[in-house]
Amino acid sequence: MSVVKINAIVVPPHAQERFEERFRGRGGAVEKTPGFEWFELLRPLEGTDQYLVYTRWASEEAYRAWEGGQDFARAHSGGGDELAPAASDSHHLWSYQVVESSAPDRP
Repeated sequence: MSVVKINAIVVPPHAQERFEERFRGRGGAVEKTPGFEWFELLRPLEGTDQYLVYTRWASEEAYRAWEGGQDFARAHSGGGDELAPAASDSHHLWSYQVVESSAPDRP
């Protein structure tokens, strides 16, 4: 079964636009990674300042291979001078195994 990695990242309100800009400029390298299935950046609407970065992988091994590679290092380097880090160092990585999943029926 697939595995899901959710990175909960505290982003102060004044830095949220910059944080989202970093993700828009990420280059899409993760999409080309073997075993990658899905990505979503979730913006909080109320009650929290934590963004959720949701990725889904075919296996824990696929995630670990990406995590240990150069694309991961580039994606987490802060984006260089143009897209300096906007988030605080406060984050949590949660791991889940997909037990059941469904999608809408499409004709």
